[in-house]
Amino acid sequence: MKRILLLGAGLSASTLIKYLLNHAEKNNWQLRVVDQSLDLVKFKLAGHPCGVALSFNALDRNERWEELKNADLVISMLPARFHVEIAKDCLELKKNLITPSYVSAEMRELNEEVRNAGLIFMNEVGVDPGIDHMSAMKIIDSIRNQGGVISGFKSYCGGLMAPESDTNPWNYKFTWNPRNVVLAAQGGTARYIDQHQYKYIPYTQVFNRLDTITVEGYGEFEGYANRDSLSYRAIYGMEDIPTIYRGTLRKNGFCQAWNVFVQLGLTDDSFMLQDSEDLTPRSFINAFLPFNESLSVEEKWIGACEKLGVSDLHKFEWLDLFDSSVKIGLKNATPAQILEKILVNKWVLEPEDKDMLVMVHQFTYLLNNEQRFIESSMVNIGDDPVHTAMSKTVGYPVGICAKLILQDQISDRGVLLPTKPEVYTPILEELESLGVVFQELEKAI
Repeated sequence: MKRILLLGAGLSASTLIKYLLNHAEKNNWQLRVVDQSLDLVKFKLAGHPCGVALSFNALDRNERWEELKNADLVISMLPARFHVEIAKDCLELKKNLITPSYVSAEMRELNEEVRNAGLIFMNEVGVDPGIDHMSAMKIIDSIRNQGGVISGFKSYCGGLMAPESDTNPWNYKFTWNPRNVVLAAQGGTARYIDQHQYKYIPYTQVFNRLDTITVEGYGEFEGYANRDSLSYRAIYGMEDIPTIYRGTLRKNGFCQAWNVFVQLGLTDDSFMLQDSEDLTPRSFINAFLPFNESLSVEEKWIGACEKLGVSDLHKFEWLDLFDSSVKIGLKNATPAQILEKILVNKWVLEPEDKDMLVMVHQFTYLLNNEQRFIESSMVNIGDDPVHTAMSKTVGYPVGICAKLILQDQISDRGVLLPTKPEVYTPILEELESLGVVFQELEKAI
C-alpha cells in the first residue's frame, strides 16, 4: 500500500480528497489527511476505508516528521509560505512532493539537490497557476511543431459566480482566500510587454486599465493586469515574444467600484488603525474621508465616488458601509483586514450557490506567411459550496499529477512545473473526462 500524506483540508482540498479516495482502492492507496480541525477532515473523508483523519500542527517539524517519513508522496495544501520548509524535509527524507502554489526563489534553489536525489517536486499544478500553464503549453507546442512563430499571448483567469448564483450587485462572492482578494494586485507594479514596448501599471492604476473579454454564452468580463507577466516568457520558452500579458477576470463594473476602496486607502495592509475594535462600518469609511462638519458620511462618499467616475452607489449601500449600529470588532486591525471582515459577511456562499471558473487564452502567430489567431476558453461550474469550480480546478490536476507520480509516469526530476507534454497531456486529457474542457476558436486575421 502506498501512503499519500495531504497537509491541509481547506476549501481547495475538497475535490482533491474526493478524487484521491475515488482512486484509492484500485491503486492500493491510503490517504492520510492532516488539518488543525479533525472534524473537518472527518467530514471530508466521509468514513472512506482508505482515508485516515489526522490532526496536528503541520507547521511544527517535530509533529509532522513521522508522517512525512512514512509517506510515499506528500501534497502540501498549506499556505504557500510554508512549502519550502515542507520541501526541505521531503528532500532529507527522499519523498516526492506536490504543491499547487507558485514556485518561490527558495524552492527554485533546491532544484539541483532535488534532481540529484531523483525526486519530483511538482509545483504550480492547480488552476492558476496550473491549468493555465498546461492548456497554454499545449497550444504553444502545437504552433511550434507546425513551424509557426508566436507574436502575442494574453491569458486571463477569474473565479466568479455561476449565472444562477450571481445574486448581488458586485457579481462576486468569495470562493477562495478572502485576504488574497482584498490584497489583489498589491506588492509591486504590474509589468507586461506590448508590441515590444514594456508597460508598467502601478497599483493605484491597475483597476483603471482594463481589457474587455467576451466568452460565448457568458457575456462580457473585464480583465485587470496581474503583477508580473514578464516572468512567463521564460516559463513558456518565449523570451523574444513581442506581447505577453496575464490578467484577472471580473464581471463588468466590479473594478471601477473596487477602485474606490483602493484610492481611499481601504485596502492598505501596512498599518493598524487606532481603536479599531470600536469601529463600525460607517466610522471606518469616515476615517478615510475628509473632515467636513456640513456634509454627512454619505455625501462625502458620494463626492469621492464622483471624482473617480463612479455613479452607482448601490454596490456600496448593499455592503452596509454606512451602518453605525454594529461594531466590526477587530483589535489592532489594518484597513485591509477591516474591509475583509465587512466583505466576508456579505460575499458569502449560500447553501445552494455555485461558483464559476473562467479562463481565456489568446494567441497571435505567423504560420505559412499567414497571420492567425487562436482563442481558447474554459468555463467550469461548481457543484455546490464544497466542491466548487475553484476546488475542482485546483484539486483535479493535483490529484491526477499524484497518480502519475505514484505510477512512475513522469520521467523528469527536480523542482518542476507542468509544462512538458509527459505531464500536461495526460492531465488535460483526464480533465476533459471530468468536465474541465477548453473550446478553441482559430481563424486567419
